[in-house]
Amino acid sequence: MGHLVSFGPRVLISADSARSSRTLDGLDPRSRVLAAICFAIVIVSLKSLPVLALGFGLSIAVLLATRLPLKATLRRMAAMDGFILVMLALLPFTVPGTPLFSVFGFGFSMEGLLRAVEIALKANAVILMLMVLVGTLEPVTLGHALHRLKTPETLVHLLMFTVRYISVLHQEYLRLRSAMKVRSFWLRNSLHTYKSIGYLVGMMLVRSIDRSERILSAMKCRGFNGTIPLLDAMRFTGRDAWFAGLVLMAVATLLVLEWKIGASY
Repeated sequence: MGHLVSFGPRVLISADSARSSRTLDGLDPRSRVLAAICFAIVIVSLKSLPVLALGFGLSIAVLLATRLPLKATLRRMAAMDGFILVMLALLPFTVPGTPLFSVFGFGFSMEGLLRAVEIALKANAVILMLMVLVGTLEPVTLGHALHRLKTPETLVHLLMFTVRYISVLHQEYLRLRSAMKVRSFWLRNSLHTYKSIGYLVGMMLVRSIDRSERILSAMKCRGFNGTIPLLDAMRFTGRDAWFAGLVLMAVATLLVLEWKIGASY
């Protein structure tokens, strides 16, 4: 149980990044989670591209203020952008509007381009702020903060157990893959390969269920009754009040600018 209720060295980004984030160290984790959620809700509700660009710039400013590794963070942002790149590239060809040019008979519309830029700004602004405010928290600390914010206990338990045992499952996978390689198995485009991969996935599921039952039995022997006692002492301080004020001022500014720009059209 100690590994579930104590603060371990794991973080969602990296230990070096967490140590670099000295600006956020004194803040209550709950205030960081709430600030990220509030910022995300406001950004998603915006429509004006200049205001969205300002919101993205605000995320970059927070990144620079916390002194996180810039290259590593932007590299992770690029990995996220890879998932939406295809969708963004297709939007100008699928959204009807004023065509700028055509490619093989498909019109490239200005409205589709603006929609793609809007989605890209929203996604990058929200993800970057989440990485800075929440990504530098230790997963167990994040679980404690979510529990204090009245998040359903089942979700908190899933997060904490996943963080603890995902590496164990990965080691199990590596052992099974090594055993397959010892038997001269190599990936090929054949029925035998597909069957072998299916057996690998099935064995992973069987071993995961078996391990989870052993873990549950061990926890029950130690008095586990469905709840995990939290040993932290989270409390809001004056620094959290200042931080909350800055966040509210920033999101209020974005909303006012959105309203003024929307009223001008």
